[in-house]
Amino acid sequence: MSKPCIICVAITGSLPRKENNPAVPVTLDEQVESTQAAFEAGASIAHCHVRNDDQSPSSDPDRFARLMEGLNTHCPGMIIQLSTGGRSGAGRERGAMLPLKPDMASLAVGSNNFPTRVYENSPQLVEWLADEMLAYDIKPEIEAFDLSHIHQAATLAEQGKIKAPLYVQFVMGVKNAMPVDKPTFGFYIETLKRLAPDAHWCGAGIGANQLILNEWSIAAGGHTRTGLEDNVRWDKTSLAPPMPPWWSGWRSCVRSTSARWPPGNRRARSSGSRRPDDSPQRPLTAVTIGCIAICTEGFHKCGIHRCSFDHRNLA
Repeated sequence: MSKPCIICVAITGSLPRKENNPAVPVTLDEQVESTQAAFEAGASIAHCHVRNDDQSPSSDPDRFARLMEGLNTHCPGMIIQLSTGGRSGAGRERGAMLPLKPDMASLAVGSNNFPTRVYENSPQLVEWLADEMLAYDIKPEIEAFDLSHIHQAATLAEQGKIKAPLYVQFVMGVKNAMPVDKPTFGFYIETLKRLAPDAHWCGAGIGANQLILNEWSIAAGGHTRTGLEDNVRWDKTSLAPPMPPWWSGWRSCVRSTSARWPPGNRRARSSGSRRPDDSPQRPLTAVTIGCIAICTEGFHKCGIHRCSFDHRNLA
């Protein structure tokens, strides 16, 4: 039996603003409401950023604490993953929220180019963030923007700086970084399996390639990510709607087409962990989703479908 598929929802990010898409949730209340809608539709991990009042990105621990409080109240059992990304702060400021002990936190293990700047992650900062995550029992999500980042993650695990099994996110489609390329995607999977056979992985496509990475990731047996952080448009002429109609639109479209359910269609069931590494440290309330399907007819209008099963009540 194949493993469950986990959907991570990246609600807001650090860059999209109301001017780009009015549906982008910026305030804490908006983020909680949007995350709850995604959770009830089947998402299991919330990748979280916080904003200042002027919509600029922040690493403020107080804002993260209030966001976590809201998510724990309205999305019980959802895996909370806080961002330590470089747009929200500099140096150790990026890890100021880690004492809050979220389930997970993002960890970029190397530097790379972004559209207009270098995303700088020095070895010293990476090791400090990894040490903090170990100290607070936080599961890192390795953000792999480049092949070398997969190698570096495996090295850190060998050195005991990251607890195995690894959870690696392949980020593709950022301008000036790794493009969305199917052979490269396959080589990423092959390389991770060779270096860390017990690792879990997730695919995240940025911009117009978001749904392409969703499709590739699910078909290849991995996990996947969606949300307005990665893409504020539904297509070339339409903005992505708020989370509830976005997800319900996917479901309606799949139900209205003659969808073919691929081999390996996976239903997530409860296990002994709230984190995607199968470690038993924390009890599970709800970790993953119901049935996942790819609508192979008109995929870019259908996306991912969660069936009508309630993931919180699966046996």
